Amino acid sequence: TPEEDATSYTNFYEFGSSKNITRRAQKLITDPWMVTIDGLVETELQLDAEDLIARAGGLEERLYRHRCVEAWAMAVPWSGVPLAKLVALANPRAEAKYLRMETFFDPSIAPGQKQDWYPWPYVEGLTLDEATNELAFLATGIYGKPMPAQNGAPIRLVTPWKYGFKSVKSITRFTFTDERPVSFWEHLNAREYGFWANVNPDVSHPRWSQKTERLLGSNKNVPTQIFNGYGAQVASLYDGMFPNDGRALFH
Repeated sequence: TPEEDATSYTNFYEFGSSKNITRRAQKLITDPWMVTIDGLVETELQLDAEDLIARAGGLEERLYRHRCVEAWAMAVPWSGVPLAKLVALANPRAEAKYLRMETFFDPSIAPGQKQDWYPWPYVEGLTLDEATNELAFLATGIYGKPMPAQNGAPIRLVTPWKYGFKSVKSITRFTFTDERPVSFWEHLNAREYGFWANVNPDVSHPRWSQKTERLLGSNKNVPTQIFNGYGAQVASLYDGMFPNDGRALFH
């Protein structure tokens, strides 16, 4: 996907509901950026995002497909670290089953957060099995450059087998818990935006089909793949979880 398209067509509701929020997002101050790791861990940590990346072993680059629930898609080269390395750094206790992630909250710079009908701050969650999967990634850059503010600087989640709303931006807190988090969009409308949110062309959004996706930068429509094409890496995470209702994994 052309860099210009991937960095100018973005969802970041903290700064507004339009796709063109680049200018507004520049108010986000990302240096320094403190990150808290807490909850069911042996030792709670608070450290700068750069220190977190350094302690996680330095940067890698991953080229991933990204599928938005709105039926558009892109392919993006991210740089960052595997989320599994943060989990290892946190040393969660045995009773921890989920990882809850939370973005910043500062209505003075983020006008969208003044809209109190939204459940701010933005929250997302994964099971620890998902969080330690080889594909789960914490991105700090894109196209070989530091992450732009509008794409979720300085650190965001990337889970390429899930719809894009799972990939929480500008993360400030990682909390290990034994209770499944209620995510931002799930809180607003669980029927349309469920916790699992795995890409599945056979489960339509209540208001549109998910069978195809529009590729950014081309206006070309292509068939959507189960798990966004990453089934070989992630399908086993969900074996036997919902034997009577496979749709539950995608709502």
